[in-house]
Amino acid sequence: MALTKTAVIDKIEVVENGIVQVRERTDVLEDGAVLSSSFHRWTLSPGQDTTGQEARVIAICNATWTQDVINAYNAQVAANKLGA
Repeated sequence: MALTKTAVIDKIEVVENGIVQVRERTDVLEDGAVLSSSFHRWTLSPGQDTTGQEARVIAICNATWTQDVINAYNAQVAANKLGA
């Protein structure tokens, strides 16, 4: 009976305003069979530093975050602060 634990990024999504949502699934396995899974999620805002992120996440951010997307996101954040 060998227990192992694996973690993999299993979902990367881009929402309308350019925010990238990342989900990491952690599985606990016994002899290759999954006993349990848990999830950890985080978001990255357009233009945010991606240091330390997995290469696939960085590639999606780089492909998605054009200067227009970053500018629109920053304008949306600024408008929300004014309206608060």
